[in-house]
Amino acid sequence: MRAGAAVIVAGLILGTATALAPTAEASSSCTPWSVSTVAAGFGVLENLEFDGRGSMIVSETSLIGPGALRTVAPNGARGTLVADVQSPGGLVRDADALYFTTGNSAAAGLLDTRTGTVDTIDLGTGVRSTYASGLTMPNGLARSATGDLFTTRNLGGHSGLTSVAVDGSVSTVRTDLGSANGIGIGNGKMYVANTFDLETTLTVLDEQNPSGPSARIRIDGVGPLAMSDDLTVGDDGTVYLAQNLAGRVVRIDPESDASCVIATGVPLTSSVAFGGVGFDEKALYATSFNGTVRKLEPGWQA
Repeated sequence: MRAGAAVIVAGLILGTATALAPTAEASSSCTPWSVSTVAAGFGVLENLEFDGRGSMIVSETSLIGPGALRTVAPNGARGTLVADVQSPGGLVRDADALYFTTGNSAAAGLLDTRTGTVDTIDLGTGVRSTYASGLTMPNGLARSATGDLFTTRNLGGHSGLTSVAVDGSVSTVRTDLGSANGIGIGNGKMYVANTFDLETTLTVLDEQNPSGPSARIRIDGVGPLAMSDDLTVGDDGTVYLAQNLAGRVVRIDPESDASCVIATGVPLTSSVAFGGVGFDEKALYATSFNGTVRKLEPGWQA
């Protein structure tokens, strides 16, 4: 859940994933992608982004104390970009600016506390500042072509989609998306996945008019037993969705609504993204609540 309920439920998930995941109805299988480990030993990992300078950035939540933004080199070497981050969630980079959410905790969502922020760090100078505040449990994060940011909330009475304009002003876009979590933008469309609803869906919105008409793509599996998390949109418009509790990654064709499983045996996977500078750009990289970063390579490369 792009860490949505990471702090409260991670322990429970770690103990029950093996038992519950097989009961989720599986999508048809694609040619399987190969899976390898890039790095391990982190805390609860929620999201990832590439800095354009040869490193991967991951948001790490600690079950005790503050979290952090860590770095991962192509060879798996680990470092710290930003220490002392409260419940970090989604990550988005624009040139030298990295945007990241804070206050992405289950308690904030359930108690409706507005202590969440979108912060930014200049990757060149290391200067950190707050871009927007007054958010409740900002989870997923995406940036539109106009520069507006969109964040999701998947717990509490006002779960849904919120926008952060380029001037930092915050407004609610819609609250009819269920337990909104993963979010991605590509080819003029915005995609939002739900986590805890019984029906597992991917909602399709217009990037320029996200409060307008919507369509939903049904994905096989019972929501709470699959727990769809973050997603990414490929250059061709294909959506790749991490399913946390099911321990799999699903590929979705928004044109045909067809979906299939490209990888299994990736427990507690929370986010996926195609490789950036210094990494394999044809491979997906995935974070996990069990503190592991994995590389998923297409079947034709395996």
